[in-house]
Amino acid sequence: MIAIGSTLCSEEVFAHAFVCDLGKCQGACCVEGDAGAPLREEELLVLDRIRPALEPFLRPEGLAALAEQGNYVRDSDGEWVTPLVAGKECAYVVFKGGTSFCGIETAHRAGVVDWPKPLSCHLYPIRVTSYKAYDALNVDHWKVCEPACSLGKALNVPVFRFLKNSLIRAYGTEWYEEAEQVHEALEQERSRA
Repeated sequence: MIAIGSTLCSEEVFAHAFVCDLGKCQGACCVEGDAGAPLREEELLVLDRIRPALEPFLRPEGLAALAEQGNYVRDSDGEWVTPLVAGKECAYVVFKGGTSFCGIETAHRAGVVDWPKPLSCHLYPIRVTSYKAYDALNVDHWKVCEPACSLGKALNVPVFRFLKNSLIRAYGTEWYEEAEQVHEALEQERSRA
């Protein structure tokens, strides 16, 4: 594990290649899985605040799930997550041409809400486990993201660089600049081996 600020990062954060390939995966991460997207405590209030503005961007099925379950629910581990539609896709998902997109992000890009989407979605495939003294950052491996790993390899883009804006959102510019230095040091170490 590599320490940067108040985080401990697995080496995969710097070595694993990843670039989303929506043309191949069709946004399966918003549809597959056994629970909604993990939410931080402070994100619950944000969802409550922006929910009315999201309504024109969401599907009727998503709106019905939100009306029935609320803007967020607890999963089987007792953690806050986004609700699902009939146990499948995220209630906030929208579909365009067979590809799933985040309805929150769609509203954000349209300038209607000031929040891009849950941080766990923005940081994927990095999963964050928060402890009292630090956050542990690990790369999640999921079959639906195999095309992203292939594209990342072809373009030679490590996951932390693909997630630059998300990591800056979560940990700040200084953190990201240090991550670049760590990556450079690891690359030099690999080239000497």
